[in-house]
Amino acid sequence: MDTILNPLYYAVSWIIVQFHSFFSLIFNKDSGAAWGLSIVSLVVLIRICLIPLFVKQIKATRNMQALQPKMKAIQERYKSDKQRQSEEMMKLYKESGTNPLSSCLPILAQSPFFISLYQVLNKIAGGHEVGVLDQSLVDSARKAHIFGAPIASKFMDSASKVESLGATLTDVRVVTVIMIVLMSLSQFYTQRQLMTKNVDLTVKTPFMQQQKMLMYVFPIMFAVFGINFPVGVLVYWLTTNVWTLGQQMFVIRRNPTPGSLAFQQRQERLRAKGKLKEDPAEVEARQAAEAARAARQQPKRQPKAKRTLAGTGQAQPQAGTGAAKKTTLEKQQDEQTGAAKGKQAGSSRGAKSGQRKGGPQRPKHPTKK
Repeated sequence: MDTILNPLYYAVSWIIVQFHSFFSLIFNKDSGAAWGLSIVSLVVLIRICLIPLFVKQIKATRNMQALQPKMKAIQERYKSDKQRQSEEMMKLYKESGTNPLSSCLPILAQSPFFISLYQVLNKIAGGHEVGVLDQSLVDSARKAHIFGAPIASKFMDSASKVESLGATLTDVRVVTVIMIVLMSLSQFYTQRQLMTKNVDLTVKTPFMQQQKMLMYVFPIMFAVFGINFPVGVLVYWLTTNVWTLGQQMFVIRRNPTPGSLAFQQRQERLRAKGKLKEDPAEVEARQAAEAARAARQQPKRQPKAKRTLAGTGQAQPQAGTGAAKKTTLEKQQDEQTGAAKGKQAGSSRGAKSGQRKGGPQRPKHPTKK
């Protein structure tokens, strides 16, 4: 591996040395500030060069989200024919101009630099020259401490090895644990921000489930692997996570995914500033909905005394009690009058009926026998 990555060793070490020469004008050349800021500057330089790839990653992620319903339909249609399913997927990618690997380009592009920095710091920890770092620079880097931990030390190092670098095992482990926790939290928050703000919530796709799973998997991976990273590599990875978080916040605020929460918030900001050009029909429909919502009257809540009286069936004292009583008496009189008429009509029908049955019969018509 050293033979393959040797050119990158020279590139990474040369960049670090140039930044170290600059920061040595401000800080002690053997200090952790000079060497630590050199590593941070290396990250910033690499991430600036990767901005075009990051833009492609954002576009690829959006295209993949838009294609998820079609991809799911293809999977259901060719469930039993995997070869045809793959062919249809590739055809869909080609027609839409989407490359699934584009979302991984920034990580893949910076992986060689990450591996090279890891190997360079390991060489420094062993006191070996690497790239353009001669023995004097290697000795200077070995003396550099970040919050009491040498930049070439690791959590799993033995006490004797840490003492040879001029530090204690407790200092190294405290610093590495804090940096691993910060690294994992920054990764988790970055992924969570993407899931909660920059995803179209109206479309439920398997892609969302995958992203949700990665939101928990990546921080755990960083925590597990972080105990084998030198402090300098932890500085590198924590810096790149913070850069990614800030860069993503900027992109989500300025150019969010349509249908996402961030997109709605951006539309509201533009509408408040009067910079949003909307369809007059949509504006009229929204105003009508707001007017209807404002005109809707909610039932007033009754006082406790009235609710108690209503529950017991007692009459509630109100203004105009005399009129209410009068109306009630009139209704009762009408009911009594109606009942009396009903009884009288019933007795009359009963009398007539009884007369036909038990009284004298009407004479038959002469034509009837």
